[in-house]
Amino acid sequence: MSAARPLTFLRALAVTATLPLLLTACGYGSESTDDGKQSEVAANAEKLSADEVKIGYFPNLTHGTALVGVQEGLLQKELGGTRIKTATFNAGPSEIEALNAGSIDIGWIGPSPAINGYTKSNGRNLRIIGGSASGGVKLVVNPDRIKSEDDLKGKKIATPQHGNTQDVAFLNWIAEKGWKVDPQSGKGDVSVVRSDNKVTPDAYKAGSIDGAWVPEPTASKLVADGAKVLLDEADLWPEKKFVITNIIVSQKFLKEHPDVVEAVLRGSVRTNEWIAANPEKAKASANKALEELTGKALPAEVLDPAWKSITFLDDPLAATLRTEAAHAVKAGLLEKPDLKGIYDLTLLNKVLKAENEPEADDAGLGVGR
Repeated sequence: MSAARPLTFLRALAVTATLPLLLTACGYGSESTDDGKQSEVAANAEKLSADEVKIGYFPNLTHGTALVGVQEGLLQKELGGTRIKTATFNAGPSEIEALNAGSIDIGWIGPSPAINGYTKSNGRNLRIIGGSASGGVKLVVNPDRIKSEDDLKGKKIATPQHGNTQDVAFLNWIAEKGWKVDPQSGKGDVSVVRSDNKVTPDAYKAGSIDGAWVPEPTASKLVADGAKVLLDEADLWPEKKFVITNIIVSQKFLKEHPDVVEAVLRGSVRTNEWIAANPEKAKASANKALEELTGKALPAEVLDPAWKSITFLDDPLAATLRTEAAHAVKAGLLEKPDLKGIYDLTLLNKVLKAENEPEADDAGLGVGR
């Protein structure tokens, strides 16, 4: 499995936090679906301290740990007689709202909504308790119009949403090159076009954009339509790792049912181990889950490169989240947040120790720091 290990941040070219109420973990819209799916519980299985645990995640490959863990029964196995009930979301704000309302207890979610949810509640609603995925974000372009990075000047490049994780990452990258773009309008040396990932492929085929800085599988969908990868964002980060998906829990549920939270984390760690040991089976399992949730599986020419670009891991890569927040502040999209206490990795590290894996580091942002 991917080892969970501390990350020393060397430089910052960020995937960053977002404007309140404009957050999406991956920019796939704002709908949510309480799919009511409940995992099969083995006969006579012993319950933990709760009858059920309500888990939320996205029908998206960067949430592959949840997709595979639920699909293969790996999460349910660790919970015994405590039943999993799932809900799927297409945007971070709706998942945070569900967590705040008690509609879900634990969620797989991107860094931006986690930061925003934590700061908006003054640190009272959630904790990040584990990592799940890194990577899976690319700058893809029309090769007939853009041959090199310098060719981006004067071109129209899409991001999923104003102020979302990839939007600020692209703005940061533009600034590093010395170009000027107004972060609000998107106008400047490069035209930043905010476009929902669901419609970006059509915009690309119509010629109304010249490329996009987007997460998977949108990036690979564009490549299937003739685009070329100009930049993999992982190449901008130390060890080529940056947080794209974390696991969060409501503080209330964590306090009342730590045994259930620990079981979910154990299931997540063992799911990531299974993914690493069975990459083809895991990819097929995730795609089957997507087909059941969305009504359509991904074709191989999209699925294969998208899956390959995502690293599933247990380390929440806390140092990169700290940097993401700093760059949102620098961009004027977020007031300087107090993120102390956003992490509680106690149960994760207990699980990792039992699995003979290195402990994860909270970069000084843990409870009691």
